[in-house]
Amino acid sequence: MTAAWDAFVESSDPGSYLQLSGWSRVKAVNGWSVQRLLVNDAHGPRIGTQILIRRPRPLPWGFAYAPRGPVARGWTGSTLASLTDEIRRTLPQRSGRVSHVRIDPEVEVDGPLDPEGSLRRALADLGWRPAPPIQPASTRMIDLRPDEDALYGALRKKWRQYVNKARTAGVTVVDAEGDRLGEFYRIYRETADRAGFLIRTESAYRDVWEAYRPDGRARLLFAQTADGEPVATLFLVRAGTRVVEPYGGMTQMGAETRANYLLKWEAIRSSREQGATSYDLWGLATGGIAHFKTGFGGREVRYIGAWDLTLDALGRAAYENAVAARTWWARRRHGLAGGATAAAFGGGE
Repeated sequence: MTAAWDAFVESSDPGSYLQLSGWSRVKAVNGWSVQRLLVNDAHGPRIGTQILIRRPRPLPWGFAYAPRGPVARGWTGSTLASLTDEIRRTLPQRSGRVSHVRIDPEVEVDGPLDPEGSLRRALADLGWRPAPPIQPASTRMIDLRPDEDALYGALRKKWRQYVNKARTAGVTVVDAEGDRLGEFYRIYRETADRAGFLIRTESAYRDVWEAYRPDGRARLLFAQTADGEPVATLFLVRAGTRVVEPYGGMTQMGAETRANYLLKWEAIRSSREQGATSYDLWGLATGGIAHFKTGFGGREVRYIGAWDLTLDALGRAAYENAVAARTWWARRRHGLAGGATAAAFGGGE
């Protein structure tokens, strides 16, 4: 069943790693259950979504979230209507009381799937309403179909200079296995502390690795100095022909040697070499991050954002109040100012 679902996700336009069955296993550790809803037509599956449900105590309602869902082979008003009806009818039957369902499909604003806002209008007509975002609202996408020389030429001149500087300094990029996740986490933790964002515990990233690595959908890369010291890292996840880089970081030495530039280029280059057709740089949270990623080419993509379908108005109000209180307490406990950001783990917590 999960293999058939994953095949559908990877053949969708687009398909996200957060809609693969592996993500439900990652989130099960934190108390999320899963429901998968699929709408078929004469040609087979057309649209569907993997929905995660969490019941935060002491609330009697569950909160349902489809990270980067729905996914579809055909985005039309009728397929959206069918899926919306299926959610309203089936989700409460399977999962009990649910306050609301949140979706955030990877559909570009005014893009091919939302010409002149038509998909957003269809969602609104079906009762969906814009909601606070959970996933990044925009990203930078690199088309890997051109040849390697063209991809390298798309880097800004200064970025190419930095890539060469790292090579001259003896920095190399290597693939690693799960036995080096502790090193990954040390660098990621240092990056988070320096930049002021929240990350999960080390075990959470091990869960992601164990969910995706057995099927070859996860890679761990390190940039290392000439003496073998890891100074930058990237954790990549793949869905079909698209590679995403949700997690990564660097040490101070990594910044000084420009190892992060070489690492990013090698991740892009090797992903193409392994058959990927697109590389998702995953989020443009700050001006500095956006500037760094822009130098690697590609184009910025803005998504239509998150949308909620309310199934129980009282439950939704109670849930939103509980989330606001929990977020305030988490930031205070970690000593973060109101404007600090959290690193997206992807599950909605």
